Amino acid sequence: MRAYHLTTGPDLSALEPVELPEPVPGPGQVVVQVGAVSLNYRDLVIALGRGAGGSAPPVVPCSDGAGEVVAVGDGVTRVAAGDRVAGLFFQTWLDGPIRTSVHASALGGAIDGMLAERVCLDADGVVKLPAGYDAAEGATLPCAALTAWNAIVEEGGVSAGDTILLQGTGGVSIFGLQFAKALGCRVIITSSSDAKLEHAKTLGADATVNYREHPEWSRPVRDLCGGDGVDLVLEVGGAGTMEQSMKAARAGGRISLIGILAGANERTAIGPLMGKGLRMTGIYVGSRAMFEAMNRAIDVNGIRPVIDRSFPMDETVDAYRHLQAGAHFGKVAIAL
Repeated sequence: MRAYHLTTGPDLSALEPVELPEPVPGPGQVVVQVGAVSLNYRDLVIALGRGAGGSAPPVVPCSDGAGEVVAVGDGVTRVAAGDRVAGLFFQTWLDGPIRTSVHASALGGAIDGMLAERVCLDADGVVKLPAGYDAAEGATLPCAALTAWNAIVEEGGVSAGDTILLQGTGGVSIFGLQFAKALGCRVIITSSSDAKLEHAKTLGADATVNYREHPEWSRPVRDLCGGDGVDLVLEVGGAGTMEQSMKAARAGGRISLIGILAGANERTAIGPLMGKGLRMTGIYVGSRAMFEAMNRAIDVNGIRPVIDRSFPMDETVDAYRHLQAGAHFGKVAIAL
């Protein structure tokens, strides 16, 4: 069976094709024929630096994959052979608030992930795909989509008419745009690329700001809100963009911290957090219950993922490089 391992290399050469034994389901387990995986920034961080919860090598990479159940173990009733499913990012986070213990079940980091032709997962750790989704579309959901859903709906608690600020045009932000518009929200999105901003407008973005042209991008964002600021910021940059996000939020507004693309260790002035009475919540993907609620909303609203490009399995390293270059819009997939 073809798969990839992350080894001890200093760069993307750590991604090595391997042959692994065929998985056999034990009691309560299923085997999934993986049709596609999708890449997240976390996958790149783990491949380059063994950070983000990576276990000791070798490990099968990638948290996000989808395909078809081809075998089930004794006692499995949630799914059956032939069902199209995605793996749950945290295999043991089924419902309720996040717990420290679930981190030990993170696919593609703490445990083997989805970049293999077939994988064995706990039956509780899979979710059926929305109607009509193929494997590549399904593979975009476990991290990027669920993170955006949790940030906007579960923790963000937005209402129709709220204004939401999204940073960049990667997978989380584009799903955030789609979910926010489905909920009747106004969306402002930032990017350094005018072409990407124009693309975002075709998906429903109400206003855009080029942060390369406006380094103090909180100012035009507030101007677009009559000087008040936005109700919710999806913060994907981390410490490097947090000060601008706090300035862009209205008094009493909310910030969902979901990434560290612009750095994790820079000093950040926290005065606006107190002076404006902001609420900040860390978002780390979501539970199976959230995933299933999100899929119902996807079905009702006819939402389809935006996939920038899909690579064949033998071009996995090229897929990682494409993500690393930052030229993508939406998600990067690998077809198995």
